[in-house]
Amino acid sequence: MTAIQEKTLASEIRADFPILHQEIHGKPLIYLDSAATSQKPLAVLDALSHYYEKDNANVHRGAHSLSIRATEGYEGSRDKLAKFVNAASRQEIIFTRNATEAINLVAYSWGLNHLQPGDEIITSVMEHHSNFVPWQIIAKQTGAVIKYVPLTENEDFDLEEFKALLSEKTKLVALVHVSNTLGCINPVEEVIQLAHEKGVKVLVDACQSVPHMAIDVQKMDCDWLVASGHKMCGPSGVGFLYGKQAILEEMPPFLGGGEMINEVFFDGFTCGELPHKFEAGTPAIGEAIALGAAVDYLTSIGMDKIHDYEQELTAHLFKKLAEVPNIRVYGPLPSKEGKGRASLAAFNVEGIHGSDLSTLLDQEGIAIRSGHHCTQPLHRLFEASGSARVSLHFYNTYEEIDQFVKILKETIDFFTNIMG
Repeated sequence: MTAIQEKTLASEIRADFPILHQEIHGKPLIYLDSAATSQKPLAVLDALSHYYEKDNANVHRGAHSLSIRATEGYEGSRDKLAKFVNAASRQEIIFTRNATEAINLVAYSWGLNHLQPGDEIITSVMEHHSNFVPWQIIAKQTGAVIKYVPLTENEDFDLEEFKALLSEKTKLVALVHVSNTLGCINPVEEVIQLAHEKGVKVLVDACQSVPHMAIDVQKMDCDWLVASGHKMCGPSGVGFLYGKQAILEEMPPFLGGGEMINEVFFDGFTCGELPHKFEAGTPAIGEAIALGAAVDYLTSIGMDKIHDYEQELTAHLFKKLAEVPNIRVYGPLPSKEGKGRASLAAFNVEGIHGSDLSTLLDQEGIAIRSGHHCTQPLHRLFEASGSARVSLHFYNTYEEIDQFVKILKETIDFFTNIMG
């Protein structure tokens, strides 16, 4: 390591992530798959363990000490999330199993009750399947029509085409903030302003932005925003929906059962108040508490500090990828400082399948992703069945990038030699 690299953020916090300190196939693990799921610091693991060892009880329903402590931890995490994304009220944070469930909540609760035949939903060609399929289901049931914003020549969001699609028929825009395949950072604030001028609601998929940059939902002015805990150093099985309180108040419940009610009668029921109206049944209590610990951990480092370091990593990654022969990286190029896109790169190498690359890299202890990354329509536009993807987080190092590119080059040479 150089003197400069010794002072990186990763060198300060890597000891917090026990999973990173192991060998795979006799080689030190290099984990480069954080866009799929992030690793968890000790603070999160300890919070999850503490709940099940000390406080395991159901929330909101007991007067005994364990239930009180569980409820305090669970609701305390809601407060942390509200502050983390700068929600106007804790009632605007709804715990879900993941971002997918959060999008479905909006689709079924708001979409089914507001969309009519001929109404239009605008999304983009780069969306994750989670922001495709629910709207396709709802469109089929309501008669609404989905319009897709194409890519520019630089393979990012075409704002001018979005403006052309936006019309009096538009009722909803559902847009990813950061593409998990292209790495582009979409102009969500401008999209939201343009949509709101026409009275159009906007949902933002922030799975790839909430873990990597500071998010302010009031400044963004989105109507809904979704994220998954497992991508932001929290556990799997928990995520959240942010929604403006006035909109959530108007939406009917998504699931029925315990907890989401006020009173139940033989001939009907009355809903509980926000946020409980949308949290039917026993939630993932320990996971929600641990997500709160993840928020504490990220906040203690500082999201601006994380974002700045990841931009440095992005610049280094693309500098090194430029040395790789016959590689095709999808999405726009970052600036020399790493600005303009996220710290990930989906790519293909001419004549070599992405899954073959990832399999051989795994033999060297390097974990990357291969497949369609839940963006099959986008890959079809590129006439590719899938791609390999390297994705970074603040616990990654310059040396890991260097080793990844070194082994990638050697792997390409291996395939080139055996193919003659």
